Amino acid sequence: EVLHRENRRLERLLKAAKLRVPACVEDIDYRHPRGLEKSRMAALASCDWVRQSQSLCITGPTGCGKTWLACALGNQACRQGLSVRYLRLPNLFEQLRIAHGDGSYPRLMNRLLKTELLILDDWGIQKITAAQRQDLMEVIEDRHGRRSTLIASQLPIEHWHDYIGEATLADAILDRLLHGAHRLNLRGESMRRLAAELTERDRSE
Repeated sequence: EVLHRENRRLERLLKAAKLRVPACVEDIDYRHPRGLEKSRMAALASCDWVRQSQSLCITGPTGCGKTWLACALGNQACRQGLSVRYLRLPNLFEQLRIAHGDGSYPRLMNRLLKTELLILDDWGIQKITAAQRQDLMEVIEDRHGRRSTLIASQLPIEHWHDYIGEATLADAILDRLLHGAHRLNLRGESMRRLAAELTERDRSE
Protein backbone atom coordinates (compact mmCIF):
# COMPACT_ATOMS: atom_id res chain seq x y z
CA GLU A 1 0.00 0.00 0.00
CA VAL A 2 2.84 2.39 0.90
CA LEU A 3 4.69 1.56 -2.33
CA HIS A 4 1.50 2.02 -4.34
CA ARG A 5 0.91 5.46 -2.79
CA GLU A 6 4.52 6.50 -3.48
CA ASN A 7 4.25 5.39 -7.11
CA ARG A 8 1.00 7.29 -7.53
CA ARG A 9 2.57 10.41 -6.05
CA LEU A 10 5.60 10.12 -8.35
CA GLU A 11 3.30 9.73 -11.37
CA ARG A 12 1.40 12.84 -10.30
CA LEU A 13 4.59 14.87 -9.77
CA LEU A 14 6.08 13.81 -13.13
CA LYS A 15 2.84 14.61 -14.95
CA ALA A 16 2.74 18.09 -13.37
CA ALA A 17 6.46 18.65 -14.12
CA LYS A 18 5.95 18.26 -17.90
CA LEU A 19 9.65 17.51 -18.40
CA ARG A 20 10.74 17.91 -22.01
CA VAL A 21 12.70 14.64 -22.17
CA PRO A 22 12.56 11.43 -20.09
CA ALA A 23 15.99 11.57 -18.44
CA CYS A 24 17.41 10.29 -15.17
CA VAL A 25 20.69 10.94 -13.39
CA GLU A 26 21.72 7.26 -13.51
CA ASP A 27 22.00 7.55 -17.31
CA ILE A 28 24.34 10.57 -17.38
CA ASP A 29 27.12 9.97 -19.93
CA TYR A 30 30.52 10.84 -18.44
CA ARG A 31 32.53 9.43 -21.37
CA HIS A 32 32.58 12.65 -23.36
CA PRO A 33 34.68 15.54 -21.99
CA ARG A 34 31.88 18.00 -21.19
CA GLY A 35 33.18 19.21 -17.83
CA LEU A 36 30.88 16.95 -15.80
CA GLU A 37 32.28 15.53 -12.57
CA LYS A 38 30.64 12.51 -10.95
CA SER A 39 31.09 13.90 -7.43
CA ARG A 40 29.53 17.23 -8.44
CA MET A 41 26.57 15.54 -10.12
CA ALA A 42 26.08 13.24 -7.12
CA ALA A 43 25.85 16.32 -4.89
CA LEU A 44 23.30 17.95 -7.22
CA ALA A 45 21.35 14.66 -7.45
CA SER A 46 20.88 14.75 -3.67
CA CYS A 47 18.56 17.76 -4.34
CA ASP A 48 19.75 19.46 -1.14
CA TRP A 49 20.17 22.64 -3.20
CA VAL A 50 16.46 22.48 -4.05
CA ARG A 51 15.50 22.07 -0.40
CA GLN A 52 17.75 25.01 0.45
CA SER A 53 16.06 27.17 -2.22
CA GLN A 54 19.27 27.67 -4.19
CA SER A 55 19.56 28.21 -7.93
CA LEU A 56 21.44 26.22 -10.57
CA CYS A 57 22.63 27.64 -13.90
CA ILE A 58 23.57 25.20 -16.68
CA THR A 59 25.30 26.84 -19.64
CA GLY A 60 27.07 25.51 -22.72
CA PRO A 61 26.95 25.30 -26.52
CA THR A 62 24.02 23.87 -28.48
CA GLY A 63 23.60 20.11 -28.20
CA CYS A 64 25.87 19.55 -25.19
CA GLY A 65 23.02 18.18 -23.07
CA LYS A 66 21.76 21.14 -21.02
CA THR A 67 18.06 20.33 -21.43
CA TRP A 68 18.67 16.63 -20.81
CA LEU A 69 20.58 17.31 -17.59
CA ALA A 70 17.97 19.80 -16.41
CA CYS A 71 15.23 17.20 -16.97
CA ALA A 72 17.30 14.49 -15.27
CA LEU A 73 17.64 16.68 -12.18
CA GLY A 74 13.93 17.52 -12.41
CA ASN A 75 13.12 13.82 -12.53
CA GLN A 76 15.36 13.23 -9.52
CA ALA A 77 13.58 15.97 -7.57
CA CYS A 78 10.20 14.36 -8.36
CA ARG A 79 11.52 11.01 -7.14
CA GLN A 80 12.36 12.74 -3.84
CA GLY A 81 8.82 14.08 -3.52
CA LEU A 82 9.56 17.64 -4.65
CA SER A 83 7.27 19.55 -7.01
CA VAL A 84 8.83 20.51 -10.35
CA ARG A 85 7.75 22.49 -13.43
CA TYR A 86 9.65 22.63 -16.72
CA LEU A 87 9.05 25.65 -18.96
CA ARG A 88 10.84 27.13 -21.93
CA LEU A 89 11.31 30.82 -21.14
CA PRO A 90 9.32 31.93 -24.25
CA ASN A 91 6.42 29.72 -23.07
CA LEU A 92 6.55 31.25 -19.59
CA PHE A 93 6.36 34.74 -21.10
CA GLU A 94 3.39 33.68 -23.23
CA GLN A 95 1.57 32.21 -20.22
CA LEU A 96 2.17 35.42 -18.27
CA ARG A 97 0.96 37.58 -21.18
CA ILE A 98 -2.29 35.60 -21.39
CA ALA A 99 -2.67 35.66 -17.60
CA HIS A 100 -2.42 39.47 -17.57
CA GLY A 101 -5.21 39.59 -20.16
CA ASP A 102 -7.70 37.18 -18.62
CA GLY A 103 -7.18 38.09 -14.96
CA SER A 104 -5.48 34.83 -13.94
CA TYR A 105 -2.08 36.46 -13.29
CA PRO A 106 -2.22 36.22 -9.45
CA ARG A 107 -3.24 32.56 -9.68
CA LEU A 108 -0.44 31.74 -12.13
CA MET A 109 2.16 33.53 -9.99
CA ASN A 110 0.94 31.66 -6.91
CA ARG A 111 1.19 28.35 -8.76
CA LEU A 112 4.74 29.15 -9.85
CA LEU A 113 5.71 30.14 -6.32
CA LYS A 114 4.37 26.86 -4.90
CA THR A 115 6.59 24.89 -7.32
CA GLU A 116 9.71 23.84 -5.42
CA LEU A 117 11.91 23.59 -8.53
CA LEU A 118 11.16 25.76 -11.56
CA ILE A 119 13.20 24.82 -14.64
CA LEU A 120 13.54 27.64 -17.20
CA ASP A 121 15.03 26.36 -20.45
CA ASP A 122 16.10 28.26 -23.59
CA TRP A 123 17.09 31.32 -21.56
CA GLY A 124 18.51 34.01 -23.83
CA ILE A 125 17.43 32.71 -27.25
CA GLN A 126 15.26 35.71 -28.13
CA LYS A 127 15.10 39.37 -27.16
CA ILE A 128 12.73 40.27 -24.35
CA THR A 129 10.34 43.20 -24.17
CA ALA A 130 9.98 45.69 -21.32
CA ALA A 131 6.82 43.88 -20.12
CA GLN A 132 8.57 40.50 -20.19
CA ARG A 133 11.52 41.97 -18.31
CA GLN A 134 9.17 43.16 -15.57
CA ASP A 135 7.42 39.77 -15.42
CA LEU A 136 10.76 38.00 -15.14
CA MET A 137 11.71 40.28 -12.27
CA GLU A 138 8.47 39.40 -10.45
CA VAL A 139 8.98 35.64 -10.92
CA ILE A 140 12.61 35.73 -9.76
CA GLU A 141 11.84 38.10 -6.87
CA ASP A 142 9.00 35.83 -5.68
CA ARG A 143 11.24 32.77 -5.69
CA HIS A 144 14.39 34.37 -4.26
CA GLY A 145 15.27 32.71 -0.96
CA ARG A 146 12.03 30.71 -0.97
CA ARG A 147 12.14 28.38 -3.97
CA SER A 148 14.74 26.92 -6.31
CA THR A 149 15.20 27.89 -9.96
CA LEU A 150 17.21 26.06 -12.62
CA ILE A 151 18.26 28.04 -15.70
CA ALA A 152 19.49 26.28 -18.86
CA SER A 153 21.08 28.54 -21.49
CA GLN A 154 23.51 28.47 -24.38
CA LEU A 155 24.27 32.10 -23.57
CA PRO A 156 27.30 32.46 -21.24
CA ILE A 157 26.44 34.02 -17.88
CA GLU A 158 28.62 37.08 -18.58
CA HIS A 159 26.20 38.02 -21.41
CA TRP A 160 23.01 37.70 -19.36
CA HIS A 161 23.10 41.36 -18.27
CA ASP A 162 23.07 42.53 -21.90
CA TYR A 163 20.34 40.00 -22.73
CA ILE A 164 17.99 41.31 -20.03
CA GLY A 165 18.67 44.84 -21.22
CA GLU A 166 17.56 47.60 -18.86
CA ALA A 167 20.47 47.97 -16.44
CA THR A 168 18.61 48.49 -13.16
CA LEU A 169 16.29 45.51 -13.66
CA ALA A 170 19.14 43.38 -15.02
CA ASP A 171 21.17 44.10 -11.87
CA ALA A 172 18.22 43.22 -9.62
CA ILE A 173 17.32 39.99 -11.47
CA LEU A 174 20.88 38.68 -11.70
CA ASP A 175 21.72 39.61 -8.11
CA ARG A 176 18.80 37.47 -6.89
CA LEU A 177 19.36 34.68 -9.40
CA LEU A 178 23.14 34.28 -9.26
CA HIS A 179 23.95 35.03 -5.62
CA GLY A 180 25.05 31.71 -4.11
CA ALA A 181 23.91 29.83 -7.24
CA HIS A 182 25.48 26.56 -8.38
CA ARG A 183 26.95 26.71 -11.89
CA LEU A 184 27.56 24.01 -14.48
CA ASN A 185 29.43 25.27 -17.53
CA LEU A 186 29.38 22.50 -20.13
CA ARG A 187 31.71 22.37 -23.08
CA GLY A 188 32.58 20.12 -25.99
CA GLU A 189 30.89 18.87 -29.13
CA SER A 190 27.20 18.38 -29.71
CA MET A 191 25.96 15.15 -28.10
CA ARG A 192 23.23 14.97 -30.76
CA ARG A 193 25.82 15.06 -33.57
CA LEU A 194 27.99 12.45 -31.86
CA ALA A 195 24.96 10.17 -31.39
CA ALA A 196 24.02 10.61 -35.07
CA GLU A 197 27.57 9.73 -36.16
CA LEU A 198 27.56 6.59 -34.00
CA THR A 199 24.21 5.52 -35.48
CA GLU A 200 25.48 6.12 -39.00
CA ARG A 201 28.64 4.12 -38.23
CA ASP A 202 26.53 1.23 -36.89
CA ARG A 203 24.48 1.22 -40.09
CA SER A 204 27.58 1.20 -42.31
CA GLU A 205 29.06 -1.72 -40.37
